[in-house]
Amino acid sequence: MNPLHYQNQRVAIFIDTQNIYHSARNFYNKKIDFANLVKLLTGERSLIRAIAYVVKSNLSPKEISFFETLIQKGIELRIKEMIHLPDGEKKADWDVGITVDAIRISRFADTIILVTGDGDFVPLVEYLKNQGNIIEIAGFSKNTSIKLKELADYFYNLEEFKKYILIS
Repeated sequence: MNPLHYQNQRVAIFIDTQNIYHSARNFYNKKIDFANLVKLLTGERSLIRAIAYVVKSNLSPKEISFFETLIQKGIELRIKEMIHLPDGEKKADWDVGITVDAIRISRFADTIILVTGDGDFVPLVEYLKNQGNIIEIAGFSKNTSIKLKELADYFYNLEEFKKYILIS
C-alpha cells in the first residue's frame, strides 16, 4: 500500500470531520467509520495522536452518540460551536485550529496525515514538508484539491477504501 511506512514511524492524524463526513454523505449516502479510517491510515506505525475536529450544533442524542463513539474509539475531539450569522448563514470553520494543532504536534511526529479535501490546507502542507515531516492526505479524490494531492508525499483516495470505511 503506502511505500512511506517504516517501523517505529510516529504518525499524527488530523480529521476535518465536516469535510469528510459530508463527502461520504453526498457521494455515497453513507457515514464514515472513523475508527476503521484511523486503523487504515495508521497501519503498523505508531499513532501518537488522532484528532477529529467537530462542530456542535444542537447536541441532539444522535450528535452526542457520534461524539461519544469517536472518543470511545480513541479519537480526541476538538469541539466548536456552530455560529449563526444574522443573514441566516451557518458557519463553523476549523482550518485555523487544525493548522495550529498540526504545527504544534508536528515536532513529535514523523508523518502528519490530514483527512480532508480542502485546498485551504496547501500552505500548511508546504510548511510541514519544509520542516521535514512526511505529509499524507486522505480524501475522496473527486473533491480533494488537486494542489493538495500534488504536494502530498502520499495520497489515500478514500474511494478505493469505501468498503472498509463507509457504513450505513
